[in-house]
Amino acid sequence: MTLAQLTDDALEFVSVYHLATLSTPLPDQSIHVVPVGFTWHGGLVRIITSRGSQKVLNVRRTGTASVCQVERARWITFSGAASILEDADAVRQAEELYAGRYRQPRPNPERVVIAIDPTRILASRGLLVASE
Repeated sequence: MTLAQLTDDALEFVSVYHLATLSTPLPDQSIHVVPVGFTWHGGLVRIITSRGSQKVLNVRRTGTASVCQVERARWITFSGAASILEDADAVRQAEELYAGRYRQPRPNPERVVIAIDPTRILASRGLLVASE
């Protein structure tokens, strides 16, 4: 499966201030959904969070997640393999990207990054390049 390509409108949509929801599976197979800020850079979704959060526990257990951003009738969802990045360089890069889209994050010595490497991108009309 080829990953869908984002249009210029989609790239703008995921670069300006909008919140999203992160969905991860809980042990009972229900879905844990929480509001998050995220960044899209270099084909990777990044979400900064605290090491002990439920979303981190879920990603560590299942290795999968989806993030969905909605504004009126426009929406985009990135789904795929998820991992936790803990090294200082990865956290620093994610904080810098977050600051560029939202605001400078407060200091957090427990910060880690949820990284989603999308295997599927779904979106409303006009946000993905039409397939041949």
